[in-house]
Amino acid sequence: MISFSDIKREARFLVRQRHIAFLMILSFALSVFAVWSGIAETRAQSATIERLLEKNDVDRQGVLAKQKNYGGAAYYSFHLTYAQPSSLAFAAMGQRDVFPWKHRIRMLALEGQIYETDADNPELSLQGRFDFAFLAVVLLPLFIILLLHDLRSGERAAGRYDLLVVTAANERKLWLSRAIVLCSSLAVAVLVPFLIGAAISGASLQGILFFTLLVLAHIAFWMLLSLYIGKLKSLSALSSAQLASVLLAFWLSFAVLIPVGSDTIIDEVVESPSGGQIVLTQREAVNDAWDLPFSATWDEFLKTHPEWADKTNMNSQFEWKWYYAFQQAGDQKAANLSTAYREATQKKDALAGWVALLSPPMLTQRLMTSIAETDIQAMTAYEQCIRDYHASLREYYYPLLFNDVEFSVDQLKWVPEYSSAICDNT
Repeated sequence: MISFSDIKREARFLVRQRHIAFLMILSFALSVFAVWSGIAETRAQSATIERLLEKNDVDRQGVLAKQKNYGGAAYYSFHLTYAQPSSLAFAAMGQRDVFPWKHRIRMLALEGQIYETDADNPELSLQGRFDFAFLAVVLLPLFIILLLHDLRSGERAAGRYDLLVVTAANERKLWLSRAIVLCSSLAVAVLVPFLIGAAISGASLQGILFFTLLVLAHIAFWMLLSLYIGKLKSLSALSSAQLASVLLAFWLSFAVLIPVGSDTIIDEVVESPSGGQIVLTQREAVNDAWDLPFSATWDEFLKTHPEWADKTNMNSQFEWKWYYAFQQAGDQKAANLSTAYREATQKKDALAGWVALLSPPMLTQRLMTSIAETDIQAMTAYEQCIRDYHASLREYYYPLLFNDVEFSVDQLKWVPEYSSAICDNT
């Protein structure tokens, strides 16, 4: 059992090592920068949402004041949907860098409105944003390797190894206590800025605790791996640089090769339509409707809305109810592709979850984004919120359009409003 005196002795010895002090200061500075930039980004996103909400409301009120019918009101009105960053999003931005977190939608065909922004940045999604999660998952293992790769070999090179082993009451306790002091110091340097940032962001105690435990567990893994590699008899003859190379090979495999390689393989194995295919299918269906008989639109529309079967009579070549019916039909035409896309996304994420069991950095990253509500599940939940809200717009306007309700501006006060609470309840 390691005693406090063991820890105290090693701390006094290591505090005099300038390169260790420099590494701790560097770790602290990087953590401060990661936390600061994360908070700045989440605040910028929240400010953008607030600004767009204000402008969208003013714009919609101005538009509605000029309308003479419900079809025009629905056509010209934009509705802002959004996914607010969570209180821990600053620490792990996750999929918010890849998936859209805001949309302005109208009561037109929805698929095109969702997937027309289906364009990510492959370079950014591969390397990741420099946030606290990136620091903890990618850089911390490198710092631990720097601190521990020459724990034994460094003493051998300095000619102190045999003396240390002879004088130590327990050799295992000697190296373990030294590693604990080094890694604990590193954990403090990295976690203090995070804890301050979490408090500023109003994160829950539970979320902060889980995040902290993940960082400590990740540090413990790399500490134990470094100690194990360093004590192997088959590697005892290697120099400090050679041992560092062995550990860096593990880091490269766990932090880079497995995540990137598995992502490439999963994309190849799991077939998925693209957002562009969905948009094209939906838009072709909508554009073709102008040249098709009215009955073609009504037949498709009534498959999902049979309650309006006796309201499809047309008194002119254009009526708003027909226009929105073929918008709905366009979504139905693309529904299978859209469903396949969402199912493929979920399948890819599930497979990546299994692969993460082979890569501690990848697993830690996934757990962090899950806690921060910035993972695939959170972003697909936001997309479902958009679909539910859009459906509520149709449910509101269809009775007005199909029943030929006399237009009243006062009636538009009851148009459903989007709220982040919608997502909380899905």
